[in-house]
Amino acid sequence: MAWRSLVLLPFLLMAVSGNTAPFFNMTFVYVPEDLQLGQHAFQLTAIDIDKDPLTYSISGTEAFYFSVDAQTGNVTLRNSLDRELLPKLTITVHVFDGINEPISRKLTIIVEDRNDNAPVFQYLPYEASIPETMKLGSIVYTVFANDSDTGNASKVSYSIEEVIPDSVKNRWLFYILPNGSVVLNGSLDYAKNTFYQLKILAKDGGGLLHNVLTFQQSSAYLSLTIRDLPNLEPRFLNEPYSGSVPENCALGTTVLTVTAMDRDTGVNDEISYSITNASVPFAIGATTGTITVSGHLDREQLPSEEVLLEVMAREKNLDIHGNVSQTSTLVTVVVTDVNDNKPQFYHCSLPSCNFSTSAQDNFRGNIIEHSSTRLPVSNLSIVAHDPDKGINSSYELYLQGPNASAFTVSPTRIVGTGEVQLLVQDPSSVDYEISHVMVVQIVANDTGNPTDCCSMATVTIDLIDSNDHIPEFPQSTYNLSVMENSPAGTVIAPNITAYDPDSGVLGQITYQLLPESIRKIFTVNATTGAVLVQNGSLLDRETRSIYYANLQAKDGGNLVGTTVLEITVLDENDMAPIITGSYFISVEEGQNVSTQIQAIDNDEPGNPNSQLGFRILPGPFSNNFTINAATGEMHSREPLDREALEDERGQMVVTVEVYDHGVPQLSTTVNVTITVGDVNDNAPMFLNQSYDFSVFEDSPGSLVGEVEATDADRTEINSRISFLLQRGTGSSNFLIRSSYLGPGHYGGQLSVDPDMSLDYDTLQQKFFSLVVLAENTAADNVGDTANVSVVVHILDVNDEPPTILPASLKDVDVSENGTQQGVVHTLSASDPDTNHSLVFEELAVACFKGASSAGEVCWDWFLLAPNGSVLVNSSEIDYELCDRVVFTLRAEDLYTEKGNRYSQNETLRIFITDVNDNAPVFLPILETFVVVPEISPVDLQVATVKATDADSGLRGTITFSIVSVVLLEDDGVSRPFENLFKVVTTPEQDIYVGSIQVASNLDGSLKGQYQVTVEAQDGEAPVHTAQTVLNIFAVDQSYRVRLQFLTAVDEVQSNSENIKVALTTATKAGVYVVAIRSMEDTRASQVEAKSVMEAYFVYSNGTALDVNQLSVLIQSDPLVLAELVKLGLAVIGPGEVAKPTRETELIGIIAGLAAFLLIVILIMTLVLVLTTRSYKRKLSAMKALKVATTFSPAMAQQGAGIPGTNQYNAEGANPMLNLSLDPSNDLGFHEDSSSVASMNSLDENTVDAPGDDNVKAKVSGKVQLTDHTDEEVLVAALNLKEPTKTAYINTTFTTTDL
Repeated sequence: MAWRSLVLLPFLLMAVSGNTAPFFNMTFVYVPEDLQLGQHAFQLTAIDIDKDPLTYSISGTEAFYFSVDAQTGNVTLRNSLDRELLPKLTITVHVFDGINEPISRKLTIIVEDRNDNAPVFQYLPYEASIPETMKLGSIVYTVFANDSDTGNASKVSYSIEEVIPDSVKNRWLFYILPNGSVVLNGSLDYAKNTFYQLKILAKDGGGLLHNVLTFQQSSAYLSLTIRDLPNLEPRFLNEPYSGSVPENCALGTTVLTVTAMDRDTGVNDEISYSITNASVPFAIGATTGTITVSGHLDREQLPSEEVLLEVMAREKNLDIHGNVSQTSTLVTVVVTDVNDNKPQFYHCSLPSCNFSTSAQDNFRGNIIEHSSTRLPVSNLSIVAHDPDKGINSSYELYLQGPNASAFTVSPTRIVGTGEVQLLVQDPSSVDYEISHVMVVQIVANDTGNPTDCCSMATVTIDLIDSNDHIPEFPQSTYNLSVMENSPAGTVIAPNITAYDPDSGVLGQITYQLLPESIRKIFTVNATTGAVLVQNGSLLDRETRSIYYANLQAKDGGNLVGTTVLEITVLDENDMAPIITGSYFISVEEGQNVSTQIQAIDNDEPGNPNSQLGFRILPGPFSNNFTINAATGEMHSREPLDREALEDERGQMVVTVEVYDHGVPQLSTTVNVTITVGDVNDNAPMFLNQSYDFSVFEDSPGSLVGEVEATDADRTEINSRISFLLQRGTGSSNFLIRSSYLGPGHYGGQLSVDPDMSLDYDTLQQKFFSLVVLAENTAADNVGDTANVSVVVHILDVNDEPPTILPASLKDVDVSENGTQQGVVHTLSASDPDTNHSLVFEELAVACFKGASSAGEVCWDWFLLAPNGSVLVNSSEIDYELCDRVVFTLRAEDLYTEKGNRYSQNETLRIFITDVNDNAPVFLPILETFVVVPEISPVDLQVATVKATDADSGLRGTITFSIVSVVLLEDDGVSRPFENLFKVVTTPEQDIYVGSIQVASNLDGSLKGQYQVTVEAQDGEAPVHTAQTVLNIFAVDQSYRVRLQFLTAVDEVQSNSENIKVALTTATKAGVYVVAIRSMEDTRASQVEAKSVMEAYFVYSNGTALDVNQLSVLIQSDPLVLAELVKLGLAVIGPGEVAKPTRETELIGIIAGLAAFLLIVILIMTLVLVLTTRSYKRKLSAMKALKVATTFSPAMAQQGAGIPGTNQYNAEGANPMLNLSLDPSNDLGFHEDSSSVASMNSLDENTVDAPGDDNVKAKVSGKVQLTDHTDEEVLVAALNLKEPTKTAYINTTFTTTDL
């Protein structure tokens, strides 16, 4: 019918309106901070309803980070992002369509966090000093690490990764709390370790970085210094201590130095010294330990030559218990004699003198005038005494003074103590008439002490007057002799008589001895003059060898005559030899000793009684020495050996006897003390030739045994022994520590290295052959070494955890539905220990279906017995609920003595074997299938079905088949067909897809829908089937539409994709092109059409557009209309064009004019629509309402609300409104960009629509489909998301059902 034809070309220019500026429909974007340089950051998308080519740009201070492709709007990263520095950026985006003014808009870029920061330790470095007595559980230090990321990536956890020094004990000595506090978990000992270094690891909770779950971590070191505390007493070095000092030495003279040290080496407290003895003339430096003389030393006043000092060493500070730390030692000081005393005179007689009284220097005696020469002064008792020792006590005597020449002193030299007499030397000078009193001074001169040599005694001698005639003796002197110690009454001289010329009484002579003191010793017969011994006990030649006495002959007139009796006391061997000096000799071992014994004998010199001999008395060391019997020179027979001496001080005491040759022979002994200094000249020696020990395995630090060795050297420093292990196989597993057992006796305690753990089970040999060295560690010289073989046997301890044999952990298959009962598997475990008892323990059960958890459904399906048997515990095992059971288990050794009693946790997988107990299940069919018989060739897919089978393998394999095909015509008649369709089965993961394809040519004249019954069958007996019925709507030829074009066939074919896109945009329907051919007859139109395109416009619900509906839809969209006109569209008509008659042509002209007026009105209306948005909404709503009234509520398919209406769309409600629309997408209902931001809920369209990369606009403004694949034309045209419903796609014509 010609009146239905629409001539478009004359009115095209009238439909063109003003150009609209583009606009942005985006306010913020997200960009991850780990985006790489050059990678896509986000897409700038502006909407231009004019389809003008757009140019994009960005600006702003923070646009520095991005680059934009001006043509595509693709924004890439130019400079790296860091959320921690800049979490949000703001840039200005610009778009320019080349016509209007550029459009700008602020765009916020939110930088998404990524785990690109590791935890950072704060307040470094970590150092602390802790006391060795810190309590268990004390917080040692607290570390802190900060992670600037967010979420889990900012949560920091701590762990101790390493402890230096590394050992098994040290690894557990500390632990760390979640807050970073390091806690002491054991005891500290400064003697073992003075320093620890802990490597602390800080790890975040993990997060994405470059789309990979990443955990960041960092480490820091905590240095702990252990403070030593005072808990040990000090110790003296180099004991024992002895020294000597001469008497009368200067104050402050150093005797020796003692040294003590604090055994708490880390404290090294200050040591002070003191002497605890009271009233000793010695002092000690409080800090130096040097002993000095603090008082006057007088050997003669000391009770002994050896002074024993007790020296105390005390630490300055109290120990940890609040007590004073101190120790003491003994120091022997020998005070040697010095000639520091001069001889003194005393008024007494030997041996009853008391020399502790004061000495005297004035004496008085008397003598008769003219007394004979060598006659002693009477009544004079003088004793001289020198308290020095030995040779230092020898001194000489002489006289001085005005009368010294008249007298002489006897004796002239004394050693030690002796009586002193004054003898007349010049009798003529002793003259009463010249002087009644004579005075002399006796001088005692100690020649060895020149500084204080002499003492002087003044002797006053009273002279006694005599008669003129005195009796005279024939001899002036009588030399007599008497044996010392002669008994009383011994006659010395039988008859000594004097002649006195006086007569009578005056001539009567009586004899007496003078002085009176001599009478104690001698006596004389008063009548005969016989001289006798009065008291023989006083005759001691050594005290006095000669006595001078005056034998007085007295006459009756008391005149006397005298003669001198010189009585020589003959020597009797009654004096033992006297040793002079003391003999203490120090010598290093390996040297000879020579010394000379000095002695005197106070018996008469030159006499055998005073002739001395020397000999060594038998004793422990008498055979080691010889002595010259005459001279007293003593020599050692051979070099001395310190080790041969039992004495701890290394002293040899040899007793030397000094004897005289008198009869009886007398002797004196003296001890010669030789102190032999030790020299390190002996090597250590083990007590055993070899040692055999045993120790249990895995016992770090345990004592293995003790070896012992001795060193014959006698001093502690030379006999000190240290033990060490000779390097060799296994020696690194042990330590040896030396210990003192006794003098020269040391033990080496062999123990297992605390850092080593010996494992009996991994040792090839169950023993170690070690060589222990004993080394002498002298102070300045390293002595020889000795070695001994030590065999250490390793004893087994149940300390190894059991191991579950991998072979028994192989996967187990168990059929579902309780088809298997009893034991289905047996686990096996082993233990390298020799004694063990193993049981199995179930820790956890996990249920899985595929890769997902199945919850707790399988927890009671199986039972793990202690002996390792796995038993079926349920008959409800269902493969479809759970196809994999994972046991987490372990083995336990009940006999474990030490260490971990459990094996590592292992897993046993039990796979449930499927049984064909499930039928196929068809998935719900949400699509409506449509077929256009005219353009549906054989093998064309017209519908799909999907089914699943819960069974697995061949049991779950599905095969589709068509059971029946029935055409339900519009008039209700059903017509069965055979072989009209076929089905092809294709697996897709766990779903099987049945592709319903055309099997034979379809009849295009038939109207209605095909009901296709499809059956799904699984693949294993017993076979299970399921059926479903598909409805396939058939579109008949009455809906075929002809589109006439002014361009040739070739050009229409080349533009066919753009034409279909434009038609889809206007109709929202799938375009099915039947043919494109040249136009044979154009008389029915006022235009010269050159080609025609015949097509169907079909919706997914089976409805189609006729020519009238198509015309209305195209005319309602001026933009699409303009695009189609550009592509050459001239006339829209029915599928068949009848040749018009003249009458019809006339009617057509009239109708054309009417149409022209209608078009004018329409264009004006479109202009109003472009400026008034609400009108368009109302028009759209009216159209939707009009069509909706033609559908029953039961048939309407509800969908999302359509923007601009208050109605819901429904399939079949209106041919142009029968698709599901996404309200988040811009459907183009707004008229211009200025109304995009409307806050009306019906106008909301500010949500960005996702772009479709397959649709691009040409620069010319034509709509073009750039990808000729099977994508949906409507989606490409509208830039919509892929629809949620997948419709049948006609691959032949590249069209899409919505």
